[in-house]
Amino acid sequence: MGRFDEALRHTLKARELSLQCGDEKMAAVIRILEGWLIFKKGKSKEATRILGAAETILQGTDDHVSLGNIQFAYARISRRERRYDAAVVHFTAAITEFKRWTPAPPDLARSLTNLAFVKQFIALQLQHKTDHEVARRRKRHEHIAARVDRMCIEHLRQEAQLHLTEAQEIYQRTNDNHGCATVHLSRGQVYLNSGELDRAGAEAEEAYRLGRNKNDFILMARARVLGSMVENAKFEEQIEEPDPCQHARLASQLAHEAGEWALRTPSRRLLAKTLVAKSFILSNDFFNDAETARQCADRATDLLGPTGHDYLWQDLQVLKDRVHRVGGVDSALREWSHGQVGGKTFQQIAEEFAGIVIPKVWKLEGRKISRVAARLSISPKKVRRILSRQGLLRM
Repeated sequence: MGRFDEALRHTLKARELSLQCGDEKMAAVIRILEGWLIFKKGKSKEATRILGAAETILQGTDDHVSLGNIQFAYARISRRERRYDAAVVHFTAAITEFKRWTPAPPDLARSLTNLAFVKQFIALQLQHKTDHEVARRRKRHEHIAARVDRMCIEHLRQEAQLHLTEAQEIYQRTNDNHGCATVHLSRGQVYLNSGELDRAGAEAEEAYRLGRNKNDFILMARARVLGSMVENAKFEEQIEEPDPCQHARLASQLAHEAGEWALRTPSRRLLAKTLVAKSFILSNDFFNDAETARQCADRATDLLGPTGHDYLWQDLQVLKDRVHRVGGVDSALREWSHGQVGGKTFQQIAEEFAGIVIPKVWKLEGRKISRVAARLSISPKKVRRILSRQGLLRM
């Protein structure tokens, strides 16, 4: 249910009782859950330390489920820290441990689904890199053979689909509704990234149906986020069925639903994800509402906080660049020069201006906070705060 503080209290009490009984290995097993909950609260270093202590005690035992869960937690920490190659290594190690147990535990399906997610994300990163390189070379009238990269992207996506198929079979055998829906969401993301939008939309709808059957607000919010991004992609690609603008309107509706469901969960991260989706949609050519899109992006930044600069943070930075292009920094400066402040206080305008200028000066000054502070005659603390708010620095 996402009630991590309450779960942690029970977990710590369970560990205390195990130690009172003299059962060190049971306490170590419980510490795995403790480490996972600490990670979910955004404390990756402390979580890694706790997991390492549990691993030391359990190493060499035949408790392959617990050992697999330790590797799974390491993998999720690596994913959150954008160390995707390390995440693949740890997810693969977790899968190896789980497969040593008969019958295979549901944790195996969870690891396969997460491994698929990481592989499709690596494929997406490689696709963006390849597309950028091709465009750059084309402008310079150079020939580039991107066939190897394209083959690698396709291979990663095929592997992701195979992992998801295997995970789905396990979830179906164990009647795990949440797991099945997660597979649909992951598969939909693969389809979205590869441009198979109708398939992606169908997967999002099936995930939503499964979530609705169990009144699972988290699944329903995640499914609506995916659906909104699919519809937004259809609008931006001007797919006529018969009116491309209908996709923009539907994208907005789905993003709104996602936010409503997310508000019924305790997950700040999930709510931030819905705001990122909403901001992407508001900044498209149909709505072209840069100001509201910027407000959504700022709220998402506040919700995420300074920790966990993973793929969602990357999406947020892409979004902020996009919003600046849509709204235009020049447009904002022009409005201010004419006294058009839109009901904002001077302090709010000053903060917005600082958010535009400080990151640019920071890059020009070799990303040195002390140089920015000296050049602009402001405190290093303010520089750090603005950069952290922009997602460029961890506090």
